[in-house]
Amino acid sequence: MTEENISHAKEKIMGMDKNPSHIMPHKLTLDSKIKFRCHPGVSCFTACCGNINIILTPFDILCLRKRIGIDSDEFLLRYTKPIFIQQTDMPGVQIHLTKEGRCPFVTEEGCLVYTDRPSACRYYPVGMADFHEGAQENQDTEKFFFLVKEDYCKGHEEDKEWTVREWRSDQGLDERDDLNKGWMELVMRRKSFGFQATLSEEAQKMFFMASTNLEKFRDFIFHSSFLKIYDIDSQTLDEIKTDDIALLKFSYIYLASSLFGTNELKIKEKKIKERVADISNKQKNAEKNAEKVYEELKREKELLQKQLDEKNKV
Repeated sequence: MTEENISHAKEKIMGMDKNPSHIMPHKLTLDSKIKFRCHPGVSCFTACCGNINIILTPFDILCLRKRIGIDSDEFLLRYTKPIFIQQTDMPGVQIHLTKEGRCPFVTEEGCLVYTDRPSACRYYPVGMADFHEGAQENQDTEKFFFLVKEDYCKGHEEDKEWTVREWRSDQGLDERDDLNKGWMELVMRRKSFGFQATLSEEAQKMFFMASTNLEKFRDFIFHSSFLKIYDIDSQTLDEIKTDDIALLKFSYIYLASSLFGTNELKIKEKKIKERVADISNKQKNAEKNAEKVYEELKREKELLQKQLDEKNKV
């Protein structure tokens, strides 16, 4: 595992800005064994809940605001701050730490939202790397796991042994990975373009809304011109009206289509024809304007030539 691969891999731990030296340089599989246990009895309990950037995925936001019982607007205002996702111009949010630099959901007794804790918290200490994810549609990815071992963390000294598979199951990561996958693919696809291409302000606003505020995204779908443009089947429409998970997955499809031109979301045939006609009319108007300008220039040239001829006669 090269230093470059380590650097790439650690980026996949959402919000965990760790020194590469803390990442053990060994690839792990689902059947690899680790020793780790975190509980109130370890001296470092909740030490990892401060001075860290915890980036929230769309599913994290959904789970947390439902757990607290508030809407997305209030959750974003009270508990998050806006950021740009690492190495992209894609806007997102991370947890707004207290003035002491601690997560607002942690106490000395532990996490107040433990069963709905963010994905970044669940990963520690086993990270997962996905290479080339989102670079192309339907592209296979190389996945492996690695261990993050902080000097202060005493959980590694516990006798509890797990396979990586068992640890991930205990942390509920399979469901999280499935529901975060579409969003992560969007981010990785954007990273693959580099900074030579930029998202427009309008595209950034749309990405932020669909990624952080499902209520506003639902309102956008059903109370704008959206359904006049896109051909959405009735079953999908029925699902996304009331099912937040269905809406979450649909948001990934919409963003992939609008930002990167994927083919999963179809534009209505009527709109395509209108667009083609609009382009055709613009081209015809441009040609007419060009002809008009050409004729005017031609007349000016002929007039100038006539004036020069008369001057020469004199």
